[in-house]
Amino acid sequence: MTPVVVLDVVGLTPRLLRHMPRLSRLAGQGFQASLGTVLPAVTCSVQSTLLTGELPAQHGIVGNGWYFRELGEVFFWRQHNALVGGEKVWDAARTIAPGYTVANICWWYAMGAAVNWTITPRPVYHADGRKDPDCYTHPPSLKDGFDTFPLFSYWGANAGLPSSQWICHAAVKIMQEQKPDLTLVYVPHLDYDLQRYGPSGPRAAAAAAELDVVLGPVLDAADARGATVVVLSEYGITEVNRPVDVNRALRREGLLSVYTQAGMEYLDPWVSRAFAVADHQVAHVYVRDESEISSVSKVLAGLPGVASVLDRADQAAAGLDHERSGELVLVAEPDSWFTYYYWLDDDRAPDFARLVEIHRKPGYDPAELFFDPAGPAAAKGRAALALLRKKTGMRYLMNVVGLDAGARAVRGSHGRLPGDPADGPVLLCSDRSATRDSFAATEVKSLLLRLAGLTS
Repeated sequence: MTPVVVLDVVGLTPRLLRHMPRLSRLAGQGFQASLGTVLPAVTCSVQSTLLTGELPAQHGIVGNGWYFRELGEVFFWRQHNALVGGEKVWDAARTIAPGYTVANICWWYAMGAAVNWTITPRPVYHADGRKDPDCYTHPPSLKDGFDTFPLFSYWGANAGLPSSQWICHAAVKIMQEQKPDLTLVYVPHLDYDLQRYGPSGPRAAAAAAELDVVLGPVLDAADARGATVVVLSEYGITEVNRPVDVNRALRREGLLSVYTQAGMEYLDPWVSRAFAVADHQVAHVYVRDESEISSVSKVLAGLPGVASVLDRADQAAAGLDHERSGELVLVAEPDSWFTYYYWLDDDRAPDFARLVEIHRKPGYDPAELFFDPAGPAAAKGRAALALLRKKTGMRYLMNVVGLDAGARAVRGSHGRLPGDPADGPVLLCSDRSATRDSFAATEVKSLLLRLAGLTS
């Protein structure tokens, strides 16, 4: 068998590759191909397709989050691998080679996966409400010898290179010490500044260049093992300038309901006639009564920034017709993205709206990548005070996130299928014998088995 190392370099596109000499050299020695993605083109859905060879309609990961109908709650960023249906690549490999070993370094749905070594971000949630950086490892002893995972560099206003450096260091250490047959490495750095500033400006080029340097030791470690390297991406980032407040539109039509506690409004999915779970440029719309699907569809089709409204038949054609999907699925125009906002007055917003709080918000919030643009200096001051309270053991709120989507500097998003292959995902491979011009996301699983020498 040949060891295989897969680097999921989020946001990598052919346009960005020109700023990455080390990755370009790998492609020159092997090959470069365009890589099809899935709808929605978001991390959890795409990764699940890459590892199972199935579309969301089969593996069930219809977004980074969805409405759990059996619980009456919206949840994002769940971590249990049992949520992912279909045969995973490691299960397929073990039917051929029972001793096949796998390391999962920060790919999603890592917890409970039937792999040999796991590292994934997992904060310490203290009983008094404090949150400290940490990670989950399996086996637990795998954590020995690692510095604390830089959680606040992994997401939030300070998200940046240190988290990708940590992940790449962990990958090298595991490859050298454990020698997995398959090593999966998730590298998030390009996601940050491309969403903040867009994919075509100098910040994007600089992020690509600095990440290329960080990837060097991983490529060296793979080469030392004689491993085949696959570098791929889940999606490309699209230039955007228009937030679409889909839930506010539904509320104004009397379709979305809220309840109030302590003067704050909370989405009430139990009684809402329709509400949206916003996820970048795609939103699942859950409609309680089937008789209202058509009228809700008409309301949303007329909303500026909405490119298409997919009913069940359209979802089937897109490979997204799963019971977890909304009765309707919205796809944004290329320059637009969906907010999760449902309140009509910022004074009524829940306190978590101003926090980096990925598990409590009923939708994705790119504002978490910024200090409040309406007052960044004041937001940084609040952050400093919160850190001081944290260091003294006191409870604190890191309330630094802005609420005005129109004033926000969000310039990049994703989720739509790309209009131009130069702005879509890419696949690089060090093994020239597998050369092709393009791959579908559903073909990556079989490619990995073939590169390992398990299939022909």
